[in-house]
Amino acid sequence: MSGIQVVVVGSLNMDLVARAPRLPVAGETLAGTAFATVPGGKGANQAVASARLGAATAMVGCVGDDAFGRELTAGLAADGIDTAGVRVAAGTASGVALIVVDQQGRNGIVVVPGANGLLGPDDVDRRRGVLAAARLVVLQLETPLATVIHAARLARALGRPVVLNPAPAPDRPLPPELLACADYLVPNELEAAALTGLPVGSVPEAAVAAERLRAGPDACVLVTLGERGVVAATRDGTRHYPARPVAAVDTTAAGDTFIGGLCAALVAGRGLADAIADAQAAAAISVTRAGAQPSIPFAHEVAARRAAGGPP
Repeated sequence: MSGIQVVVVGSLNMDLVARAPRLPVAGETLAGTAFATVPGGKGANQAVASARLGAATAMVGCVGDDAFGRELTAGLAADGIDTAGVRVAAGTASGVALIVVDQQGRNGIVVVPGANGLLGPDDVDRRRGVLAAARLVVLQLETPLATVIHAARLARALGRPVVLNPAPAPDRPLPPELLACADYLVPNELEAAALTGLPVGSVPEAAVAAERLRAGPDACVLVTLGERGVVAATRDGTRHYPARPVAAVDTTAAGDTFIGGLCAALVAGRGLADAIADAQAAAAISVTRAGAQPSIPFAHEVAARRAAGGPP
């Protein structure tokens, strides 16, 4: 596929989603109300969001030679995503995420990486030409850290801007080199707290953490705070972008939808403020729907929400 604007290097998972009245506590068995298998994975979700919101998108990832792997790859292709960089690992199971969603839309997730753990630097190098032509390279932390660092180095060597979503929240400090490669660093409040060691329970605290995480004069840090909006730290200072309240059904993939919406808006030439507004609108729509990729909206839906006026 020619004309690729966004390349996502990351995970593909099949989400096994159970709904329950509330999240279980340790040692407890709850009766659930529904079950579904839904395509997901942070990398794949971000690729789907980028594509549905208007950017020509390519995926670099790894799936197993199983039914889940075939379904995950076919789903990306159905959204017009270039899947030539999705390798099938023989004799390996595809990644899965075990998700429980409560009546308030909150979730608890256990991820089993499967084939995602086999994504290596060679997989990235095989798509060097696509990375070189892209306008953004998007990374997360659901694949081996060595591969993420390699992709970030390659993108930097090729002069391609990097969007790094440091999720899931790291349990140890990330290499300064990786953070320095991030033109756009987009953590949520838990991830920002893990990276800085600072409390991030309020907008002012998020502003302090965002400034702490800026690794260079041109770097942009966006700390997403769910219903409290987004705090952005740039060379011009910090700014809070409030969000319009919505009745959440399922918050799965809301952060990924924000990332994809941000990328699609940026490659379309929109300024940062408008890109954040588009991304917030996309994420707000996603939380009103169940599932990961099924919840991700299309560009016309985001445009309609923004046209309705008020904060995203």
